[in-house]
Amino acid sequence: MRKVALLGASGNIGSQSLDLFAADRASFTLTAISVGHHVEKIEGILQSFPTITSVCVQEEADAKSLQKAHENLKVTWGDEGLVELLETGDFDMAENALVGFSGLVPSITALRLGKILCLANKESLVVGGEIIERMLAQGSGKLYPIDSEHVAIAKCLSKVKRDDVERLVITASGGAFRKLSRGELKNVTPEMALQHPTWKMGAKITIDSATMMNKGFEVIEAHYLFDWPVDKIEVLLHDESEVHSLLLMKDGSYYADVGKPDMHGPIAYALYEGKAPFEVRHEKGIHDFGDYHFKAFDPVRYPAVPMALKALRNGGIETTVLNAANEEAVHLFLEGKISFLDIEHACSLALANFPNIMRPTLRDILTTDSLTRLYVRRKFGGQ
Repeated sequence: MRKVALLGASGNIGSQSLDLFAADRASFTLTAISVGHHVEKIEGILQSFPTITSVCVQEEADAKSLQKAHENLKVTWGDEGLVELLETGDFDMAENALVGFSGLVPSITALRLGKILCLANKESLVVGGEIIERMLAQGSGKLYPIDSEHVAIAKCLSKVKRDDVERLVITASGGAFRKLSRGELKNVTPEMALQHPTWKMGAKITIDSATMMNKGFEVIEAHYLFDWPVDKIEVLLHDESEVHSLLLMKDGSYYADVGKPDMHGPIAYALYEGKAPFEVRHEKGIHDFGDYHFKAFDPVRYPAVPMALKALRNGGIETTVLNAANEEAVHLFLEGKISFLDIEHACSLALANFPNIMRPTLRDILTTDSLTRLYVRRKFGGQ
């Protein structure tokens, strides 16, 4: 039985993970959770999982109120509280379903403690990929991805010889604006951007889907997860989101994970450490997988992807700058303070403004993240 700490229990991935924990109490015991600002969800989770002994919230006032109501719980708060929850909690598996840069230090902490890390937090690898890669190589913990694209790749790679693979193919829906030209993006609104055509996700990642920055980030993740050359990873547009990434083999055939756009399967793959039964399909051609629509990726239409890949190729601190600029710009867009196309513009300017730092330490990453956010807020948000 695995004792689990679930970071981000109130989000979409966290909620679906709670479903799995409730359905299989013989395999999992939930001992710790974080819910950020969503304190209204705590009582229901505690009632469903009386095994929980540690809780982290975002605000100190909420932590004090919760501690007063539940003297038997260890209650922490803020980013430091996430680390304290991990360092003092009783668990052997951590699921990181946090959104954004705040997930980085908890990921590193879980691995440093030698825990199993089930990772849905893209930013951990986008900004800390070099650090996490070194930690895993040195035997610090284990990592299983939760993103549907990377779970698909992991499943397929387990069925083939690595030397027989020509390239990894990461599929992309194209987001809410996939039918619009660049010119038509000038006046789109946050409400329009949040209408994802196939997935139900949180606001930040839905905007990242519309810009396709999330797909650039997923290529970065795949590079670190599978130790795969970035030039051997490509993006393919796929309307239905049912082919969850593919392997192009050297003989021209494809392996793929095919199923409905639902996260329960990828979550289960990670939590059961790749041991849950699964099947992958092997077809001679990409159109043999079904009556699906595929289209070549256009880097001119979606400049966020080549921007992310350039940052990865340059190495060092650039992916940290890109991620921080993107997060701040997405927030400003959702607040109605900048236009949709300004998100890419903010990222481009930030990358040009900060000198690169090779082999950055965690301190370098944390400092650069803060400085980049300040730069974007002052440049675009009037702060």
